[in-house]
This record gives sequence, structure tokens and C-alpha cells, in this order.
Amino acid sequence: MFHFFRGHHRLHHEHHHHHRGGGGRGPKMFDSGAMRYVVLQLIADKPRHGYELIKELEALTGGSYTPSPGAIYPLLSMMADMGHVDIVKDGNKKLYSILPEGQQFLDENRAMVDAVMARLSGSAGREDGGDLRALMHALKDAVISRGRGPGSTREHVDAIRAILKRAITEITQLN
Repeated sequence: MFHFFRGHHRLHHEHHHHHRGGGGRGPKMFDSGAMRYVVLQLIADKPRHGYELIKELEALTGGSYTPSPGAIYPLLSMMADMGHVDIVKDGNKKLYSILPEGQQFLDENRAMVDAVMARLSGSAGREDGGDLRALMHALKDAVISRGRGPGSTREHVDAIRAILKRAITEITQLN
């Protein structure tokens, strides 16, 4: 079982103890299941390196949570072992991309994925501009899952395109 901590607390494997930090930043940001949904969704959005995932999670939470490499890399290895992500050597780094089994897992757990992403959005709302960033990510996730997911049709894609064009028009006409 993996443990994920809020803030900048790190898991110290060499000491074999788990520190849940008492530094009052509100409730624990993630449990191991929630982290898996978020990381897999980020990889589904686009292939990423582990470091990019850490930075994206930090951005999604408006800087209130930065996962440690000791939290991210074992999770990525587990997801690869489960057949949810593919690992490709990219120079001296590893690039993680989603596999069909991983996309199916996301699709089957869409309500949970959306709930976890919404919870992240709430944490980002405390930071200036965090709400917009979180909403843009949620919009992107919705467009990708409904426009490219299983069962998407030409009509879905056309409807999404029309919605996005209306949104762009409304936003650019703001005074």
C-alpha cells in the first residue's frame, strides 16, 4: 500500500516509518486510490515523464501539494505492472503513456475520477487563478472523454465543437 502526504512531507523509505505530518494544511490531499485516478487521467491527457506529473499535480493544487518522487515512481511502476501504462525510454528519462486497459479503467471509474479532480479543483481555488486552471483541466478532460472515448459519435464531436465555439465567443465578448 502506498501512502501519499500533503505539502512537502516526504516518505522516508530508509527509516521504514510513515510520517503523516501535522502541518495544518487541511485534510489529507490523497489516498492511494485517489492518486492513482489523477495520475492516470493526467497520463491519458498526454504522455508525460514522472517529473512532469509531479509539477502538474503541484499546479492543479495551486501549489498546496507536491508529491515526492517516492510517491509517484512506485505508483507508476505499479500501474505499468497492471497494464494500465506503457513506459518508453526517452533518453535517460521514462515517458509514461496510457494503454487501452488504463483508458478502460478510467472510463469505468469516470465518476470517481471526476470527483477526485473536482476535489483538486477545490484545493486550487485558494490560490489566485487556481479556479480557472482547474476548470480548464476539467473542460479538457470532459472534451477528451466525450469526444474521443468509446461510444463517441460524429454527433458528439460536432456538439462539443459547437459548445466550445460558443464559449470562446462569450469569453472574448466579456467587457
